[in-house]
Amino acid sequence: MPLPPTQTPAALDADALARLRELDPEGRSGLLARVVNAYLASLDRLVPELDRVRGVSADAEVIRHVSHTLKSSSASVGALQVSQRCAEIEALARARQLETIEPLLDRLLDELAQARLALTQLLGA
Repeated sequence: MPLPPTQTPAALDADALARLRELDPEGRSGLLARVVNAYLASLDRLVPELDRVRGVSADAEVIRHVSHTLKSSSASVGALQVSQRCAEIEALARARQLETIEPLLDRLLDELAQARLALTQLLGA
């Protein structure tokens, strides 16, 4: 059962979700669900890619691309902590400062898992 529009899981920003709901106030087009499902599908594609390039032979370009891609889409679904972490990781990857990136990637993966759970709860799936 989906959460009422007035309830937002803690990992998500209520204002960001309210902006999405304003675009489809009656919910007739199912915009919120479509946006969230598209985001979750992108996580299914991008998280394994990010996991694959971690570690000793970290690929800065892939890390930069994935974090850049997730940065704005995460903000649009209210996962602001994820978006901020992605911005931080993107900047480090762009500067090729990979020696400090591993702990941030660990945190990002944890935050993505929390966001996924919160979005799934929001949809009632």
